[in-house]
Amino acid sequence: MSENSWPDSLRVAQVRVARPTDRLAEVVRFYVDGLGLPEVGRFAGHAGYDGVMVGLPGVDYHLEFTSHVDGSPGAAPSAENLLVLYFDGAEAMGEAVRRLIAFGVEPVEAENPYWAATGGVGFPDPDGWIVMLVPQPVF
Repeated sequence: MSENSWPDSLRVAQVRVARPTDRLAEVVRFYVDGLGLPEVGRFAGHAGYDGVMVGLPGVDYHLEFTSHVDGSPGAAPSAENLLVLYFDGAEAMGEAVRRLIAFGVEPVEAENPYWAATGGVGFPDPDGWIVMLVPQPVF
């Protein structure tokens, strides 16, 4: 298997990154209305959980935010917990930056200087998790 090929033994059809929140409506509003990602599904009352899936950029790769009637385990563990979105250039990234600023979200300085060196700009979601926008893929 070459370095850049997917192993035939790992036949993944979809990727979902899930995390809890006590601010489900605010978090969904940030990612959908603020960042501009599409909502691709939601559920309610599943064993005490409500959830919303947001596409990255479609339905095969998506985020899931859940809320439980008893609350979530807590806040983001550190400033290094990042969702990194790589764009097709500075212009495309600039549109997302302007959209988030117009939405009322101020950029924050990354803890790791690597991100500033690559032109990255970070924005905290309502739970404090950082969405790092980077103008181009690094590999």
